[in-house]
This record gives sequence, C-alpha cells and structure tokens, in this order.
Amino acid sequence: MENSIRINIGCGLTPTNGWRNFDNSWSFFLARIPLLPKLLYKFKLLEASQYKAILQCTQFRQVEYGDATKGLPLSTGSVEALYSSHMLEHLDQIEAAAFLKEAKRVLRSGGIIRLAVPDIRQQVQQYIESGDADTFIASTGLCEPHPRAFMQRLKMLFVGPRRHQWMYDGNSLCKLLLSHGFVNVNIMQPGETMIHDTGPLDLKERLSQSVYVEAKNPLNMVSS
Repeated sequence: MENSIRINIGCGLTPTNGWRNFDNSWSFFLARIPLLPKLLYKFKLLEASQYKAILQCTQFRQVEYGDATKGLPLSTGSVEALYSSHMLEHLDQIEAAAFLKEAKRVLRSGGIIRLAVPDIRQQVQQYIESGDADTFIASTGLCEPHPRAFMQRLKMLFVGPRRHQWMYDGNSLCKLLLSHGFVNVNIMQPGETMIHDTGPLDLKERLSQSVYVEAKNPLNMVSS
C-alpha cells in the first residue's frame, strides 16, 4: 500500500505544494496533447481565453489529469486528507455521488474530506438585500447559453458544459456527506480544520463566496 498522502481534487491553476494535485478539466487534458490546442484555436473551437488557459496548464507539471467521478489512480485507503474547492458544484447529482463514493474508497479510516463550495445562502441573502434578480441569477453560475451556430455546438461537444450543475449551503452539503456515510460532519469556520499539518493549503480559499464543510471517513469501515 502507498504511504498515506493528501490530495487536492479539481485544483485548477492553484495546486497545493506537498499535496498530490488532480484536475480533469479539458485545459489540462488538451495540454498533454502537442499541437492539438493550437489546431483547435486556429479553427475557432477554442476562445482566446481558453487557449491561454491551456498554455498555462503546460507550466503546472505537478498537476495530474484525473477524474474523481470515474476513479483515481490511488490505492484504497491510501489518502489521509482530501480537499476540493469549487469543484463539486460543477457536478450533477449522479456525478457528485460517484465523486463521494470514490472519496470514501481512497480515504483511510478516519481520513478527512474538506469541501469548499459557493454558498447559495450568501447569494440569496445578497439578493434579498439588493432586490437585483439578474445579478442573483448570474451569481449562481447555473445558466448555460444554448449553442446555436454550428461552431458553437461543435465547441460544446469538445469542451462540454462548464457552468454550475448544483448549488449548496452548509446544511445541504452536510446532509449530502451524511447520506454517503461520512461521519463527524461539520461546517467549518474559515481557517479552521481537522486536518493535521495542512502545509500551504489555503483554508480561506475564496473566502467571500464560500462555505467550508469537513467530515471523516468512518473508522474500521471498508467503503462499498
């Protein structure tokens, strides 16, 4: 069995030093294929910002391509801490369930999962105070414009949906973790954690937008 490790899932361009970092974005996938991004950009299947992001990804050699909804290249029970920030909301409910099942598999008994997500409660409160429905809907990140032109449809085929698929507050995220067998589930204050020796992990990532929840994988229990 591997030595117990700490992993950051969906790290994007902010990997954590000393942790094993995974991301399944198209940017990291395409960055691994020489010349293809340039070709897609030439034929306008990528926007300039997307092409730039792919070029940036080539600089992050410590980030591994991995999809936690389909399985990570990690041994069962080899992980002591799993962190994911602003990734879960991009998964639909079936994908979220698959991700949490995989998290339980790789976490050791007593291992800790820490999730940071956009807090829908904060967004609703801001809407109540402002009365600006348009700003509220935009803030949820849930709206995906329908591709109309052929090139837009082809781009959607390559890149897929990039908007949010679900939203959470602290209570609903706790409920989700409990429903998947995690224990000691708690909403955490910014900077607070149960993880031992976090190193440079940002415990206040996206502070103004986020709610943080941690839980433990049950002791002496083999994930199904």
